[in-house]
Amino acid sequence: MKKIIHDTLILTALTLILGFVLGMVYNITKEPIAKAEADAQLTAFKEVFEDAASFDALEGFDSEKASSYVTAKGFKDSIDDVQTAKDASGEKIGYVITVTAKDASQGTVTFSVGIRDDGTVNGYSVTDIAETPGLGMKATEDEFASQFNGKNVDSFKVVKQSPSEDDEIEAISGATITSKAIACGVNAAKAYFGELLAGGE
Repeated sequence: MKKIIHDTLILTALTLILGFVLGMVYNITKEPIAKAEADAQLTAFKEVFEDAASFDALEGFDSEKASSYVTAKGFKDSIDDVQTAKDASGEKIGYVITVTAKDASQGTVTFSVGIRDDGTVNGYSVTDIAETPGLGMKATEDEFASQFNGKNVDSFKVVKQSPSEDDEIEAISGATITSKAIACGVNAAKAYFGELLAGGE
């Protein structure tokens, strides 16, 4: 009986000590982690809006409401964040819309899409992806991603051959599912962009 009590006290003490140590580690690392995440986001914003001097979070943005809007439009993707891109004089030149595509081959892909005020897509920048190396991961490479750049179409569709129309995106060989997930995510961002122009947010 004494041994059981002794062992219980030791385990309790170890649990308390470990909890304290983990708490300390969390407090020490949470700020650097948060800064690294913020820096990664800013890098993504700049990649899709090189001529923007600043980015401001869209006032009143509600991710749940935004995602519900695109769901009603037939998308499974979520709208996670919207930033207003501004030039050096502080004038709005477009939006950076962060979307999570839900139908990639290995799960979800989160990326930021730059869209100018006239609806032209500047491009996208991936911030979170777990696709297959050499296949779906090619969605992060310029050869595929650049196909969206500078295009102003209602929506994009993925084709397996060389594109013949502006709205066509050639699929990554062996990764059609990932290609379609990215195109669908960009289309969801475009759909929400239309809602922004309509004064929905």
